[in-house]
Amino acid sequence: MKVKVSLIAFVLLVLTSCQKKEEPIVITAEEFHQSVDKVIEVMIHDIFSPPVASRIFAYPNIAAYEIIAKKDGPYKSLAGQVTGLTSIPDPKNKENVNYDLAALVAHIDLSKRLIFSEEKIESYRDSLYNVWMNQNEAEFNASKEYGLEVADFIAGWMSKDNYKETRTMPKFTVDSDDPTRWQPTPPAYMNGIEPHWSKIRPFAIDSSAQFKPIPPPAFSMDKDSQFYKEVMEVYEVKKSMVGKGDKSDEIAIAQFWDCNPYVSVTRGHLMFATKKITPGAHWIGIAKIACRKTESDFSKTVYAYTKTSIAIADGFISCWDEKYRSNLIRPETVINEYIDDSWEPVLQTPPFPEYTSGHSVVSGAASTALTSVFGDGFAFDDDTEVPYGLPIRSFTSFNQAADEAAISRMYGGIHYRAAIEVGIQQGRNLGKFIVDKLDMTKS
Repeated sequence: MKVKVSLIAFVLLVLTSCQKKEEPIVITAEEFHQSVDKVIEVMIHDIFSPPVASRIFAYPNIAAYEIIAKKDGPYKSLAGQVTGLTSIPDPKNKENVNYDLAALVAHIDLSKRLIFSEEKIESYRDSLYNVWMNQNEAEFNASKEYGLEVADFIAGWMSKDNYKETRTMPKFTVDSDDPTRWQPTPPAYMNGIEPHWSKIRPFAIDSSAQFKPIPPPAFSMDKDSQFYKEVMEVYEVKKSMVGKGDKSDEIAIAQFWDCNPYVSVTRGHLMFATKKITPGAHWIGIAKIACRKTESDFSKTVYAYTKTSIAIADGFISCWDEKYRSNLIRPETVINEYIDDSWEPVLQTPPFPEYTSGHSVVSGAASTALTSVFGDGFAFDDDTEVPYGLPIRSFTSFNQAADEAAISRMYGGIHYRAAIEVGIQQGRNLGKFIVDKLDMTKS
């Protein structure tokens, strides 16, 4: 009997010693980049407008950041700093929670709630869940539980930002009798998108009108007026670019910064949309480039994305507040009506009023946020548009990239100079305010 008991004990000892010891799950910055990339891929598929896309970036990043701020590290919570956000709950099982893993779970879950093609995010999520479960089941379950709890918490805060209410507000009414007002443009002649975006609750700025710009030059086709001069500048710039042919760097710049998810292509009786990223997605891509170049760890990567996405989101709220206030007509409409009825811009005119330039505002805001994270004079190679058939462009700083993004709108024939110059300053002022206001680091 003693021999039998000893044999059983020996077998159990061998089996126990042969079991794989569960190691802590290590979450890298690259995994967060991949999660953001997956969300962008789905956003392109679902064709979100630039303002709505900025909201999709901001909330999941904040959810991840707030979990990171719970760690014993250099980052401070945004609770009480961004409008309406209170402290997220503490984890119930602190000993088993991997905060990086929980942050990534929260990012994925909240992103899924904000897009249409949920199944694309779900399949990506499930593949990661299987890997983590096999690595360390106890740690995964505790971290997942906490990540989903925080995602629910942030979703509750998000639900009060007035987005749902704006879905039922009236469509934008076009004043066809006023020659100064925006009119739908070819080829799709879409209605003005998101006319009520200024009613969305801002993140860091006090109100949508806090950085209200000066009015645009008054509409006038008098040859001595500022407005006429700016119209003719757009007209002449295109002639100059076309004259250079394939050697035109201006055309290359316009195409690189196009970022119009509403581009429509007509073939015969068919019209279809081509897939492109939004201006905000381009700057999120630049944040990724900077993080990779500096080999930023997981926490700093989340920090950089969060700060940049808040600046982008508030930039769109500020810009859209002005767009539907001034409601200014686009160059394509003016030039076709008064100067040359066969003229077409290099880029397709996006479906909303002209002033100020959205790309200029957002580029000014995002570049200011990124400069605060990585420093001035940060040189980088921007390969964000390579997947869309465009070559890499190199920049000596985020500010240089923002300046190029802004002037690209004139090269593209879709904005006047005032919208560009006032717009980028509007964005930089807003970005500086956010950088100064948000106290995100302990050092």
